[in-house]
Amino acid sequence: MGAVGLLYVGAVLFINGMMLLKKIDPRAAAIFNLFVGALQVITPTVLIILNPGDPAQVLGASGIYLFGFTYLYVGINLLGGFDSTGVGYFSLFVAIMALGYSYANFRLLGDPAFGVIWLYWGFLWFLFFVLLGLKHEQITRYTGWVTAIQGWVTAAIPAFMILTGYWRNTNLIAFILAVFGVVVFIGLWPLTRGREPTAAAPADAMGAGDRTHRPRWT
Repeated sequence: MGAVGLLYVGAVLFINGMMLLKKIDPRAAAIFNLFVGALQVITPTVLIILNPGDPAQVLGASGIYLFGFTYLYVGINLLGGFDSTGVGYFSLFVAIMALGYSYANFRLLGDPAFGVIWLYWGFLWFLFFVLLGLKHEQITRYTGWVTAIQGWVTAAIPAFMILTGYWRNTNLIAFILAVFGVVVFIGLWPLTRGREPTAAAPADAMGAGDRTHRPRWT
């Protein structure tokens, strides 16, 4: 069940990345954020109810709420046109917790591949904090690309591999992911700096006009 939810996390991250790159209207993206957010709250609740005596299952399920609440928060923010600061600082909380879940996957759950994936997520949610909480709009394009790429690399592809039985040799997968992340995300930085989308700023796309030129998303 967790792999099914992870598949749609990949979809929502890809959509949100495209939204930051001005390819998708924010209000249209909001609806899908609500769908996936609801799924990511229902899924861990069911997993915990069905496995109350399994600490590993409960630990794994508990981290899913971090994303479910993020997407619900984002969807409501986009539809309501609210300021993004709250989402940004919640993203900082998620980024910090991701370090703990990474450690748990490396040392407690025996899945180094997801240990690396949690580091990916910690980095991404820290970018959301810088963009939305601290309002550094100059990283909008970079964050958009990182979000879209992570949708595939950390969620959609791993979920499909798990569902089809190909999630094996997690040490090798962890190594490949680590090298890919370092090379791609460092390489993206000079390619995206100074090349922000020329369309309306995220706040304008939300219908905020001249009231504030601040991103209202994640």
